[in-house]
Amino acid sequence: MGWFWTDATAVPTSAPHPLPRSSSSEPPPSCPMHNSSRKPTPPPAQLPPANDKESACPYKPGESETPTASPSYISKLNPLNYMPSNISNVKESTSQAVILPLEREASTIPRGDGTGTWEYPSPQQMYNAMLRKGYTDTPAEHVESMVAVHNFLNEGAWEEIKGWEQRFGRGLSAGWDACRKGEEGAIMEAMRRVRRGEVDAEPKLLRFMGRPNEPTPKARMLGFMAWLYPSQFPDNPPFDRHDWFVQRQHANGESREVRYVIDYYSGPPEPTGEPVFFLDVRPAVDGPTAACERMMRWGGDVWYKASGGSVREELARHKQAGGR
Repeated sequence: MGWFWTDATAVPTSAPHPLPRSSSSEPPPSCPMHNSSRKPTPPPAQLPPANDKESACPYKPGESETPTASPSYISKLNPLNYMPSNISNVKESTSQAVILPLEREASTIPRGDGTGTWEYPSPQQMYNAMLRKGYTDTPAEHVESMVAVHNFLNEGAWEEIKGWEQRFGRGLSAGWDACRKGEEGAIMEAMRRVRRGEVDAEPKLLRFMGRPNEPTPKARMLGFMAWLYPSQFPDNPPFDRHDWFVQRQHANGESREVRYVIDYYSGPPEPTGEPVFFLDVRPAVDGPTAACERMMRWGGDVWYKASGGSVREELARHKQAGGR
């Protein structure tokens, strides 16, 4: 999930690169963080010839220690989506028996650089990318429906992120005021704020990365509970995991980056055969603020129900309706 596309010309040169999977892998040679800490090994002390000015210094800025080494695969990836930047939008494989659409659908998700919204890949781009990743057994005629499901899930994930931002984009205090009213109360309060014209700045998606082989701590815990209590917890691990980096805009004009983790689950299909998916979207616990947000949203809903808040509001609505 989460294969947005971006052209190579839109990639900022200061964007970070992904960490290599192996500790022995070389970082991209253009990374200033690595270059600043790496120093060439000084050669044995020798006195240069007096008439040889070129050999007076054993190190010349800009020289590479391994000039014949080719750039690593990691350095060729687009740092905004960690996908190859040069995936073409034309038929490349001779085994592709059907013609796939080349049109790209625009998402509703704002880009962090302010240049509109993210674009989804076309079915042809998706198929070419899957072939590059080694998924050669995927029938080309299924790719168009896969792209439709992919886009639908990403839009759902963004709606979940917007729900978190509506609660906590104005700070923890305002977030608790919304959470203590329960999930339904928070949604109603957000709608009332919109009707009053109190519209908050919309969050933006800065970048994202797929991490399907790195289960989140919550997914690991649910898997352990399924092993410990198989009758109470289904053994249904997520089929994908993504990290989305979102720009949160505060009311005072300041902004900060918030990392969200998304677990993608599949459920039993509908009686009509349609697939069912579930998303678990929440802020990553990268600090005490994110931990408080998750505790407030869960605890606020539990407290609202346990204290009879839903019953009180229902009685108040009946009383108000009777007074009319």
